[in-house]
Amino acid sequence: MFQSIRAKPRLRSRLTAALAVVCLLMGGVLVAAPAHGAPSGLLDVTCTVPSSEATTYSPPLSLTPQTVAFSSTVQYGPCVSLSHPDVTSGSRSLQANVPNRTCLALLETAPSNYTITWNTGQTSTITGNRTATVVGATLVVTVTGNVTSGLFNGDTVVQTSIGPATDILACTLGLGTVASVYSTVTLEITSL
Repeated sequence: MFQSIRAKPRLRSRLTAALAVVCLLMGGVLVAAPAHGAPSGLLDVTCTVPSSEATTYSPPLSLTPQTVAFSSTVQYGPCVSLSHPDVTSGSRSLQANVPNRTCLALLETAPSNYTITWNTGQTSTITGNRTATVVGATLVVTVTGNVTSGLFNGDTVVQTSIGPATDILACTLGLGTVASVYSTVTLEITSL
């Protein structure tokens, strides 16, 4: 085999060039790798669909302000973490009575604070801001913020929930109520 390469100078020069490129690329990877710890901007954990959020309202939300009992449960998973490979899923839930609530509140920008309990038993407390937009007939809710304590402390957070907005749109027009909202969820926690 080596004799046939020697007999073909063009093939030998291509192999030499390819080997040089591979060496340069590997050298760049080796130089770029940190001595220890996670490099800046590393995705510490990502959770994808079928992660989901289910929220119910009793009585259903309308345009009339009223005290509403709401229950929200978020299931995160599957999750992948290079820095903590044992983290594969998480969850959070909240039940509360909220006075003067209408369906218009679902489209408001507001602070968002919650704690995720991971399958390992560890927790991450997140402080951020919630924005909501309607795109066509789809509700897109984004929470951006930081992990303020627990696992991934100091990391940035982006959580996006996507669900149908038909009941919400009808309610904002005075044509119906919102008894529940179901959304798929993606979550990214990134080191600074």
